[in-house]
Amino acid sequence: MTEVPNPHIVDADTLTGEMRPIRRIVLSIGSNLGDRLANLQGAVAALVDTPDVWVTAVSPVYETDPVDSPEDAEQFLNAVVLADTTLSAVRVLDRALAIEDAYARERSDVTNAPRTLDVDVILVGDRISEDPALILPHPRAHERAFVLRPWADIEPGAEIPGHGPILALLEKTGEEGVARRDDLVLEVE
Repeated sequence: MTEVPNPHIVDADTLTGEMRPIRRIVLSIGSNLGDRLANLQGAVAALVDTPDVWVTAVSPVYETDPVDSPEDAEQFLNAVVLADTTLSAVRVLDRALAIEDAYARERSDVTNAPRTLDVDVILVGDRISEDPALILPHPRAHERAFVLRPWADIEPGAEIPGHGPILALLEKTGEEGVARRDDLVLEVE
């Protein structure tokens, strides 16, 4: 059976006759400057408030050692957010960047410089993209325990296309420098 757009709803997709499929998105959020927990909570709240995005799960919070960062970088708080969306991958990226900007994220030439907020797009459905503006799946997620560990807590059967099951990837990367913080909780409101 083929789905057709609702003729009573007028939007760009209806006008072109295109359907906007619902896709699962995986976002990694992190902060190592300022009020780290408040920054992560703000990111979750901003995602919840995003039209056409439905947050379905938020992982526990982890405190993690900085990876490939300057020597004086402080520890990060990290979490993973799962959501369903009808937004395109580019619109998801635009929203992630806007949320970072709202939390005064400063962009730098220094690789993995400290930041108030980082919102990385890990997956958008099964979309594969080599576009330098948005590589999907995220090019280093499969080797980052600070992404894999919290993600495994809320979706242990997940896989990264081209890399395999996240639990197998986590076993390969190890969990050194990644500590669950049960005293810190992100609310989905």
